[in-house]
Amino acid sequence: MTDFFFYGTLRYPPVLEAVLGHPVSGRAARLPGQRVVVGDTGPVLVGAEAALAPGLLVTGLSEADRARLDHYEAGEAMPMTLETERGRVKALVYPGGGGSDHDWSFEDWVDDWGNITAETARDIMRGFGINPPTAHLARLPMLLGRAHSRIRAADDMPRESRGVADPGDVEVIAAREPYAHFFSVEEYDLRFRRFDGTMSPVVNRAVFVSGDAATLVPYDPVRDRVLVIEQFRPGPFARGDRQPWLIEPIAGRIDAGEDPRSTVMREAVEEAGLNVSDVREIMRYYSSPGTMTEFLYCFVALCDLPDDVAQTGGLVEEAEDIRGLLMSVDDLLKLVNSGEGANGPLVVTAQWLALNRDALRGQTEN
Repeated sequence: MTDFFFYGTLRYPPVLEAVLGHPVSGRAARLPGQRVVVGDTGPVLVGAEAALAPGLLVTGLSEADRARLDHYEAGEAMPMTLETERGRVKALVYPGGGGSDHDWSFEDWVDDWGNITAETARDIMRGFGINPPTAHLARLPMLLGRAHSRIRAADDMPRESRGVADPGDVEVIAAREPYAHFFSVEEYDLRFRRFDGTMSPVVNRAVFVSGDAATLVPYDPVRDRVLVIEQFRPGPFARGDRQPWLIEPIAGRIDAGEDPRSTVMREAVEEAGLNVSDVREIMRYYSSPGTMTEFLYCFVALCDLPDDVAQTGGLVEEAEDIRGLLMSVDDLLKLVNSGEGANGPLVVTAQWLALNRDALRGQTEN
């Protein structure tokens, strides 16, 4: 049996239980000569002579527990001497690496990231014994985003006309992840409750996991025009579309810890060089629920769009090459109705503007 000292994310009981697969208890301890700072992928230790790093001492963990901890931490633990109320003791510690000079606050982290990290830990541990321990480090931002999507999914949509799912209405027989890179594919053998109350036969279903996204169309109610963008899209290319450049709204994946409104405000700067503030949500929906987890939040931003506002943009590090296009709402509707504006969020937003543009223009005049 082995004793461990946790100073970072594993100090939070829901994360530790998700990693070990069972609950454990511990007691407070401190690590002398060490300071907890922000690292590249989480909190790490750096030497500091007068410092005392607070944390949780958990005793009596098994070799199986240690293997699971090694997978989550993607590193080796080393023995260190702790201070406790009962005197000095030795325990294994994962020191981490690549620390900054910024102190890491456990309390602030729990408020902002605790639940997201606990969900992420469950995803990481699904790869235990299948993927190498370092595999999840390269995918950590996407895994965190996936976890935050799952948390939002619990409360995102009204439940007035649909039936209410009860525990046991979906039974997962087996789950696999045959592809995991930036995006992933999850495959399930499952049964679900049918409308006659019986369970379906076991069916196989695969789902493309991409995280949630948010879209934005800036609208100038005075000039009655919008700013949209054009860029290369791999989806149409893979389908065989001879014109894989699409006209679409400003859009981006919702980063973990970020709300959808903040996402579109950030993306407006990155993709169009545009700062917006009067951002209004118009719709939220699944883009293709038969095969994808993606959930979209659509926004319109009321703003000034002068003639010179359209430009090329995009992040160089993401190989983005984006052209901004100014057009009247009438031209946008023509684009959609002709079939050239073949982009779901663009169609949704264009139709919403067709229904609401007069009201928006009236608000501006008043």
